[in-house]
Amino acid sequence: MKFTLSWLKQHLETNATLDQIVEALTRIGLEVEGVENPGEKLAAFKIAKVLSAERHPQADKLQILSVDAGNGPLQVVCGAPNARAGLVGVFGAPGAYVPGLDVTLKLASIRGVESNGMMCSTRELELGEDHDGIIELPEDAPIGTAYPDYAGLTDPVIDVAITPNRQDCMGVRGIARDLAAAGLGTLTPLTFDAFTSEGAGPDVRTDDTAGCPAFFAQTVTGVTNGESPEWMRRSLIAIGQKPISALVDITNYLMIDLGRPLHVYDRAKLSGGLVARKANDGEQVVALNGKTYTLDATMTVIADDTAVHDIGGIMGGEHSGVSADTTDVLIECAYFDPDHIARTGQKLTLTSDARSRFERGVDPAFLEDGLAIATALVLHICGGTASDVTRSGEPPLDPRVIHYDPRLSAELGGLHVAPERQARTLLSLGFTIGAIKSADAFSDALFSTIEGKWPVTIPTWRRDVDGPADLVEEVVRIEGIDNIPSTPLPRMPGVAKPTATPEQKLERRARRAAAARGLDEAVTWSFLSEAEAAPFGGGAWTLANPISEDLKVMRPSLLPGLLAATGRNLKRGQQSVRLFEIGRRYLADAERVTLGVVLAGDRRPRGWRDGKAASFDAYDAKAEALALLAASGAPVDNLQVMGEAGDAWHPGQSGTLRLGPKTVLASFGMLHPSVLKAFDLDGAVAAVEVYLDAIPPKRASGFARPAYTPPALQAVRRDFAFLVPAALATDTLVRAVKGADKVAIVSARVFDVFTGAGVEDGHKSVAVEIVLQPTAKSFTDEEIKAIADRVVAAAAKQGASLRG
Repeated sequence: MKFTLSWLKQHLETNATLDQIVEALTRIGLEVEGVENPGEKLAAFKIAKVLSAERHPQADKLQILSVDAGNGPLQVVCGAPNARAGLVGVFGAPGAYVPGLDVTLKLASIRGVESNGMMCSTRELELGEDHDGIIELPEDAPIGTAYPDYAGLTDPVIDVAITPNRQDCMGVRGIARDLAAAGLGTLTPLTFDAFTSEGAGPDVRTDDTAGCPAFFAQTVTGVTNGESPEWMRRSLIAIGQKPISALVDITNYLMIDLGRPLHVYDRAKLSGGLVARKANDGEQVVALNGKTYTLDATMTVIADDTAVHDIGGIMGGEHSGVSADTTDVLIECAYFDPDHIARTGQKLTLTSDARSRFERGVDPAFLEDGLAIATALVLHICGGTASDVTRSGEPPLDPRVIHYDPRLSAELGGLHVAPERQARTLLSLGFTIGAIKSADAFSDALFSTIEGKWPVTIPTWRRDVDGPADLVEEVVRIEGIDNIPSTPLPRMPGVAKPTATPEQKLERRARRAAAARGLDEAVTWSFLSEAEAAPFGGGAWTLANPISEDLKVMRPSLLPGLLAATGRNLKRGQQSVRLFEIGRRYLADAERVTLGVVLAGDRRPRGWRDGKAASFDAYDAKAEALALLAASGAPVDNLQVMGEAGDAWHPGQSGTLRLGPKTVLASFGMLHPSVLKAFDLDGAVAAVEVYLDAIPPKRASGFARPAYTPPALQAVRRDFAFLVPAALATDTLVRAVKGADKVAIVSARVFDVFTGAGVEDGHKSVAVEIVLQPTAKSFTDEEIKAIADRVVAAAAKQGASLRG
């Protein structure tokens, strides 16, 4: 919400400085996002007079001007059709920055003629869209004066962030009311020029009392729709609004000024009366933004006998808008239900200044006066004759009363405020307390007649106030939240008890382990596009009202976000990318805590010792998965490697780590080439997903671990070389060997796999090292041989035979 300081002072009589106003706005809950002076960027442009104009010898459409900007004649080459001797305009000398062109002027030669700057148009100075010629000023404009000073462009513009609950501050007057209540001045009375009306009002009605409870309208005949007055154009331009015509500018001005959206129709373009009704399914309208919208029966529209002309409360139609030829207008001032407006806007993905106000809730009691103010401005600026007002329907004006105990300010808000001061604050904000209607009517005698809880009547423009706590908020924010004393919460003596849940502790361990292994943490969006989710089976959840089409699907995997981040890093020259993220996957049944890892680029850079660079492979992914599972407390010694991980993974180069056939703790391996193509990635990419929520929790075993006692006796190592079928997973063989004697054999690992000469086709040689750990006494030769026999027997059950 933007407005100028002078605009604010039209509603607020104050001697406060700009800094005081800005500080007060933020203090009372209207956060100031910025203050800018639009004249600062145009400070280098001066008023200048064209002394002479001659045709350029090398171009028919160019002229050579002699320009005086207060320091004597300068030669300027100009192509504007209205450039002529005697014209007074705006001149930019070399060194001036032209915002509309995004260039800094310098001494230039144009078709062989030196040019010392330029005469400017309104578009080049970002003061409008006119680019047909250079700016023409009155002949008495002071030559050499800075143009912002002459044009009044030095008025500061204040940009305030309005929270969704403060619909009353979507107009300058509402902000002025808050500042007056905060003690920065006095709210000026709202007045307008009186006028007489002639003839019957227009034919309008509302058939949709749920979506449009009230529809007021008035016509003005014999108008002249030219440019709006300079003061109105200047105010709109300062806040970034484009002046269009007097009739359109009036509605835009009142929307910003009073928070009251209106709409003006060209009566010559209407067929019959106007009605607010539900749209028909499939009905279409071309809106003022030039786009065609298809409507349904839940949406409120304004239509005549032949067509829809307005998406009620959101945007008018293109075909019934006013133009320079308009002579008769119909001014609509209606009240639209906020919930209906919000749902329609979401369905059509259509935003507008009117929608932002109606869906917050405009003042339902401001229809009569809002229409009168708009009509008075039309008559004053455009002339014409006004008709009577037609009123259809009734706005929701049921009074709402809250019984308020002033002691709640201290009990709920933590700030003690005298009851009289609380009453004055609420009255200044427009609330009524019993028979006291305003702060000016407040007196100690009248206030003393109110006994018990105060009957506080909520003003019609404060839809957000619903209970006593809301009144406490009003009092406290005007007093100043900074004035609330800081009171520490009670704390139990001694050392604070830990509050982290087992799930949070698990995430911490996994995050630290991943970082310790040299992985870089990434934080990506929980939302994806449909195209990004598709390679991973698509998303189970899709947002009905996403902020972007690229962020509409809840991610089914962490890998799409990590792959997108990997691509950005590789395209910026990174040779090796090792990323991880801990977050949620959103599946059909629940949210799942997951750790994702992506490995791309070089695992090892090229060097004199190893030759060319080495890429990541499936074994690197498996190593990361096992290490992260071990750090997370998973029983890695009991895990089984099974099958491919899914359609997104490369067949034969991927797998899962499982605790039993059904409990999958991790997926790992190389990603499928089609997935890499979808994310525009070249080369092989390894990845891991560790499903942290699937890791079984540790059994409670007390607070302290037993002291570590190293074995007293030396371990014994034995090697076995087995001939096994090529299809047998070495993990299966190791598991069988280790289970041959669960007491004596403490570990087993593969240290060699060989195929080739001496190994028959369809088989491979797998060498396994086992470690035997004696406990009470050393092993005898007979005991070692017995264990070896059990190892060979266990391997034989898997189809393995001992090599000779």
